[in-house]
Amino acid sequence: MANLKKPERILFLVSLTIILLGILVLASVSAVFSIEKYGSPSYLLIHQIMHGLLLGLVLGAVAFLLPLKVFKKIGFWLFLATMLTLAILVFPNRLGIKLLGAARWIDLGLISFQPSEFLKFAIIIYLGAWLSKDRDVARSSLGKRFLGLISPVAPFLLIIGLVALMLVLQPDAGTLVVIAATAIVMFFLAKTPFWQNFLIVGLGLLGLIILIKIAPYRLNRWLIFLHPTQDPMGMGYQLKQSLIAIGSGGWSGLGLGLSRQKYGFLPQTIGDAIFPVFAEETGFIGAMSMILLFLVFIWQGFRISRLAKDRFSQLVAAGITFWIGFQALVNICSMTGLLPLTGVPLPLISYGGSHLAAEMMGLGLLLNISKQTIDS
Repeated sequence: MANLKKPERILFLVSLTIILLGILVLASVSAVFSIEKYGSPSYLLIHQIMHGLLLGLVLGAVAFLLPLKVFKKIGFWLFLATMLTLAILVFPNRLGIKLLGAARWIDLGLISFQPSEFLKFAIIIYLGAWLSKDRDVARSSLGKRFLGLISPVAPFLLIIGLVALMLVLQPDAGTLVVIAATAIVMFFLAKTPFWQNFLIVGLGLLGLIILIKIAPYRLNRWLIFLHPTQDPMGMGYQLKQSLIAIGSGGWSGLGLGLSRQKYGFLPQTIGDAIFPVFAEETGFIGAMSMILLFLVFIWQGFRISRLAKDRFSQLVAAGITFWIGFQALVNICSMTGLLPLTGVPLPLISYGGSHLAAEMMGLGLLLNISKQTIDS
């Protein structure tokens, strides 16, 4: 912390608080499931610490210590490597692990990991390096002017299109929404023409509509979002149980470890639905405290982006901040009925070693950028 300026110390302390809060919440929520499946109340907690927290500390330290110019140089290769691992999952192989109907994990025997979580980090680095390059669209000849107009829209759409193809084939639409939204925000912050952003957003909304149309379960999620009381024991079961958990917490909660909804009523309590259990145990005060921590993180992250000395650092800092902040927003809103259920984990909180390690690597890079910000 000695190398960090005062505002970035706040970011460090807020991030550390969220991570430690996640370990505390997981210790409470995962005990029941751990006993049922593994015979030990601490199995999942230890697994999260060993395969998520410790790995994240190592990756975060590397991201914090490496010069930013190194990330700018290897951005494309990071992106290419993650895309190749996604390709392994899409095509028949012996390494994919299928869970809940989706093959999203690479199994290497001793460890397994989810490539799409590291893709979130890699594409931010790649887009930051690519969008920060100087472009002169005022060309002399008509042909060069035309090429200037379609650039960088065409290659940007190609990049997002390839990512969308890989993720839809898994399928993992929740991750696609997070990546696409982050990429669009970075494209906008790169000071590209307004009409290009308008075109990309329009195509993105069209793609979202197509995804909803071709998959009945996605359409059902939207129907439940529009009609929350419809089919409470079927399609609307998770949302109903989530709202019961949140409402049961009252102002001060039932107490840590005393949730009733985690005993088989609310699905995915260690993953996507960890926030409702936390709200049940800590109440309105605890839930709002967690939301406030994420808001402070977003505020400080975008402040780092604004004060960064070069465009690459500005774009990467904004991308990392938006990625984690937007994913937290989507998770909490979907669990409270403000958005359709999406299946994305709560950053730094939900069970899952891959997403925790990738997010801590992002935090390390964000703190790295904060060391080189201009004075406010």
